[in-house]
Amino acid sequence: MRRPRSDRPVPGLVFVDGSGCGGIEEWGGWPEWISECGVAALVHDKPGCGQSPGDWRTQSFADRAAEALAAVEVLRGWRGVDRHRIGLIGWSQGGWVSLLAARTAPEAIDRVVTISGPGVSMAEQERMRIDSWLRRDGVDGEDHAEGMAWVDERTSRLRAGEPVEEVIAAQRHYADRPWYRVAVQATATPATAAFFARSMDIDPAELLPGLSCPVLALFGGSDDSVPVAISVARIAAALPDVERHRHGIAVFPGADHGLFTGDPRPGVARRDQLAPGFLPMLTAFLKQ
Repeated sequence: MRRPRSDRPVPGLVFVDGSGCGGIEEWGGWPEWISECGVAALVHDKPGCGQSPGDWRTQSFADRAAEALAAVEVLRGWRGVDRHRIGLIGWSQGGWVSLLAARTAPEAIDRVVTISGPGVSMAEQERMRIDSWLRRDGVDGEDHAEGMAWVDERTSRLRAGEPVEEVIAAQRHYADRPWYRVAVQATATPATAAFFARSMDIDPAELLPGLSCPVLALFGGSDDSVPVAISVARIAAALPDVERHRHGIAVFPGADHGLFTGDPRPGVARRDQLAPGFLPMLTAFLKQ
């Protein structure tokens, strides 16, 4: 946990990690940067990552939300933290999880920040990502059509409850196709496919109207993993009572999925590559 120097209790934010494995050491400078916005920042290992027991692949989004709420209670008990002003900041997949947690326990969450958190379901986002990445890699024509046809078939079979082992066995018949690597990134094994199937249809548009806290949704304009324009439109349409809760949505031109404006470069501080205006905007949102 990182906390800024202050003579008064400060608000708190629990970090909610994105997809895949995530350990404390992988956050880099983020806890420091976020704490500089005037909050206590708490990070933790996902199950099976770092020093944490368990296996994140056995979870659902509901499990991840319960885990985030447990972390909120830990942060609430720290000296120097305002127990009445604890929120969540979720990256990518962590955006869905943060919204679900706030919907599940509205009395526990003061506010939610999402960074590149899609405004569509995981099934929709994954389909859009695969389509975008295949085109980026020059996979087109019949190859592109075949890849997307399998993506749709896989989703339908998982949604229907077909055993994941059978779906993955069928998927491996395409291992020599040019679209295979991109198309199976999130569902390469029975364990990851099962994780995907458990939560793939959770829709932010169904979660947002029931929230009772302010939401700040942030995106990078050059993000090719999330349908940014569609996400902005759907989130804006679903947010409740904008005037009273003072929500915010912003897209930072030239920023990527992590809100950076460039790849890491020797001699350049990574913090200096964050989208201009991002940290001041977050600071203002947390102080309101």
